[in-house]
Amino acid sequence: MDTFIKMAQTQSVLFLYILLGIACRKRGLFDDHTRGKLTDFTLMVTLPCMVFDSFHMPFDLAALYRGGLALAIAFVMAGVALAAGKVLYRRMPPGERCVMQYGTLVTNSGFAGLPVVAGAYGEEGLFLASLFVIPTRILMWSAGISLFEQEGDRWQRAKKVLLNPSIIAVALGLARMVLQLPLPAFVDTAIGHVGDCTSPIAMALVGAILADVEVRDVAEPKAGYLILVRQLALPALCLAGLKLLGVDPLTTGVSVALTGMPIGSTTAILAQKYGADARFASKCVFLSTLSSLVTVPLLTLLL
Repeated sequence: MDTFIKMAQTQSVLFLYILLGIACRKRGLFDDHTRGKLTDFTLMVTLPCMVFDSFHMPFDLAALYRGGLALAIAFVMAGVALAAGKVLYRRMPPGERCVMQYGTLVTNSGFAGLPVVAGAYGEEGLFLASLFVIPTRILMWSAGISLFEQEGDRWQRAKKVLLNPSIIAVALGLARMVLQLPLPAFVDTAIGHVGDCTSPIAMALVGAILADVEVRDVAEPKAGYLILVRQLALPALCLAGLKLLGVDPLTTGVSVALTGMPIGSTTAILAQKYGADARFASKCVFLSTLSSLVTVPLLTLLL
């Protein structure tokens, strides 16, 4: 029950950030220009800081051995999510298809998942969770962003992806984790604090986009389909597979909890940035976050 309450509280925080963004848009604090600049600030500054900071953890051979299973499960589930997105949404309009595919691939596991796992499973669970989110961090800024970036030839698209600030942050973060490169304490603190701004700003931007949508139009059947796939089918598949393989309860609990997190707020941010259907994406993020108040805590009852 403690885990249930912890998960519900975390998802409620995300929902409040969305409501804040709606209020700011309605009051005129977020006009189109401000919203665009905040989107760029999030993608170019706060997100890379958060990504880089997420790799700040101890690393040794023993830790690698303990976390190897969690990392392998994460790669498998990310591959399943990527393949499922390619198959399940192929008949949808391009502006919606990339949103659905990205939303299936990328969850809000960093902000929403890590605190929940830490509260439910302690330091050992948090270590496994920190490794579990690595494949998503890598794929969201490689295969994920390529779903939105369709202009130019393949080389030009690949170049834009590789030069994306968050991909650079992934590379630097991995290097730092493996080599255990020290940084001055004040630099670490600054990077961590800037990265901490990401979730409030990103979810508020989702609300600012959603504020332009009529209340009666918020309901989106396709978002329900995405929620069914992302928050129910994939974690159920993960749970069934790990139970069948006899994986230990801690690794199973961490893996299923993180697999069942709502879709990432970057879904709407990237849709806004690259000219996809940002309103549709914001509806998906909003409804996914709202529904996760129920779906994420319920996952704990199955573990």
